[in-house]
Amino acid sequence: MGGIFSKLLLSSKSREVRMLMLGLDNSGKTTVLYKMKLGKAEETVPTVGFNVETIKYKNIIMNTWDVGGQERLRALWRHYFSGSDILIYVVDSSDLDRVEKAKSEFYKVIDDKELVGCHVVLLANKQDLPNALSPSEIINKFELRTLQNHEWTVIPTVATKGTGLTEVLSWIFNHMK
Repeated sequence: MGGIFSKLLLSSKSREVRMLMLGLDNSGKTTVLYKMKLGKAEETVPTVGFNVETIKYKNIIMNTWDVGGQERLRALWRHYFSGSDILIYVVDSSDLDRVEKAKSEFYKVIDDKELVGCHVVLLANKQDLPNALSPSEIINKFELRTLQNHEWTVIPTVATKGTGLTEVLSWIFNHMK
């Protein structure tokens, strides 16, 4: 009986959301995931398939799906869209050769009807590397001001150090209350 009562109390106070984490290969998705979950950067290998973790922040429980970004896996991304409340799209802001590819893949994702109304957090990751694009440059390159049907933000991050990740969680908390 106590267990059921505890679950009822927990469910009345907390909100559960589904968070989908996408981006090109080597953008830092898995590092972001484990830095947010464990508070430390784990040694990662390219994700083949997906990782699922639960991240708790204040009263938000985020069931987080980190899906591999290799080209052959991108066609499978749409299978993870259904029910997503938040899209975290991670961009390696120092990889200037692939920014246009990151943008085109982003719009393939965000234009899907399954994600209408989904909140979007675009991470301008790897800000510590030379020539990294700033958040305002990412906004311009991705033409985000034209984005409709989504609340969005761009947050500068350095996933390996955890820089910006508290801001990410705070933004999610403020928009998912």
